[in-house]
Amino acid sequence: MEIIGLGGSNGSGKDTVGEMLAERHGYLFVSVSDLLRDELKRRGLPIEREHLRNLSAEWRRESGLGVLVKKAIELYEQQKGRYRGIVMASLRNPGEADEIHAHGGTLIWVDADPKVRYDRVFSRQRTAEDSKTFEQFLAEEQAEMQYSGDEATLNMSAVKERADITIFNNGTDIEAFKDQAETTLGLHK
Repeated sequence: MEIIGLGGSNGSGKDTVGEMLAERHGYLFVSVSDLLRDELKRRGLPIEREHLRNLSAEWRRESGLGVLVKKAIELYEQQKGRYRGIVMASLRNPGEADEIHAHGGTLIWVDADPKVRYDRVFSRQRTAEDSKTFEQFLAEEQAEMQYSGDEATLNMSAVKERADITIFNNGTDIEAFKDQAETTLGLHK
């Protein structure tokens, strides 16, 4: 099984890389954030960053720091004959990065200028939370980047440090970014 994990700052293009690998190269793309969103819906909780963070920490405490990667791999295993491998986003805890590496996988960090990322998030308006000010966006991200003292919570800086490859996405042309990511990863159409 080929396994790729995607981490990165909010609005950087992680899902775009995952979608490109699915569309162009036959990977199963799993959004671990969607796994969390589905569970929040099942519990009747609003889809807000705080609830996503709390649920992911709860799962890590109950089932280990790599639980989200393991859940994604379980989905792949149920249908593995149909895909070349699995790509998953968004990894936000170093235990997830370590789980990717334990399976012989590659960890990619996707990043972009903060203002570019903020404009992307604000323009898509997926949830009410996407209407934060730029300052709120930066403060929230800073909190998610740092180690809180609880290994089950988010620590995106540690994920970034474990990345095998970094891709920058400051442009506005999605197809050009997909091409750039494909080239950076040594893949060809």
